[in-house]
Amino acid sequence: MTDHDYALGLTWTGNRGTGTSGYRDYSRDCVLTAEGKPDLLGSADPTFRGDRTRWNPEELLLAALAQCHLLSYLHSAVNHGIVVTDYSDDPIGTMSQVGQGGRFTSVVLRPRVTITDAAQVDLAREIHHEASDNCFIAASVNFPVTHEPEIVVAT
Repeated sequence: MTDHDYALGLTWTGNRGTGTSGYRDYSRDCVLTAEGKPDLLGSADPTFRGDRTRWNPEELLLAALAQCHLLSYLHSAVNHGIVVTDYSDDPIGTMSQVGQGGRFTSVVLRPRVTITDAAQVDLAREIHHEASDNCFIAASVNFPVTHEPEIVVAT
């Protein structure tokens, strides 16, 4: 087994002068930093008094799942001799709130993959399962991550 460590900085920037003196008295804004990378502006979901122009944790989880699947899929495509020329995704995640807490209950990835060989359409669809099995993030969550892929042949 090989361990990989990840580190970043997170700074809350939402103190409006009185800290958390009241629920409406502070901003949920924060900045995520990592050496050599652009800052990522974060906040809460607008439902929870966050700034809709900033990334919220729920979106970041969805983005991590979609990006991890993309990277795993591209690796699988190479291993199977499938040439991918384009890939996009419009994932959807569902979170159920119960009282003050909540949890994600499902994520559906909807990748649209363009390949060069029409004879490989079925294989290109099938390797989404392999990519899912190899995705570190999907393997780390406790809810189903499913796929509704669309395979397109480049013209």
